[in-house]
Amino acid sequence: MTETKTVLHLDASMRRAGSTTRALTAAVVAGQRAGEGAQRVIYRDLADGLPLIDEAWIGANFTAAEERTPEQDAALALSETLIAEIEAADTIVIGVPVYNFGVPAAFKAWIDLVARARRTFRYTENGPVGLLEGKNAIVVVASGGTEVDSAIDFATPWIRHVLGFIGIQDIEVVKADRQMSRGDAARREAEDAIAGLAA
Repeated sequence: MTETKTVLHLDASMRRAGSTTRALTAAVVAGQRAGEGAQRVIYRDLADGLPLIDEAWIGANFTAAEERTPEQDAALALSETLIAEIEAADTIVIGVPVYNFGVPAAFKAWIDLVARARRTFRYTENGPVGLLEGKNAIVVVASGGTEVDSAIDFATPWIRHVLGFIGIQDIEVVKADRQMSRGDAARREAEDAIAGLAA
């Protein structure tokens, strides 16, 4: 794994109290900070809300940087901030609950704002190339009834693909799945996996 000096910590659960992913990402970050680990943590709570991309945003994104109007620069300002947070990080820790077999809308909104052609990926004659290389991600996925990486899990494979698409290939998934049927065992297994990451 990449040596971690800066962590970008993202929580995508809409639940602030009693959230499994929030508790587990906090444990991951604590492990990253232990000893000679992470010296800086950038935190973003996606439950605070992100705007959906719209026609003005798309128009600005497809305009060359040197040709953008001040209004177009303003439309992309938040996207630039979010991308700068990723660029500053060595490790990205993401907590994602499975909602209706997929990711929360807030996390999809974050991806839409950071996955930008010519900015975080580019197309070549050999296909797309991610531009955010040299980083690793630890993704905590929790669910009530969906088994992670099963045929009905449309969250975890998508997360791996889209992070890889922007250049983040080193991805570790920690799962606390099927909590409604497995109870505390799911949480304990995730905690054990996190302890192993810290070790």
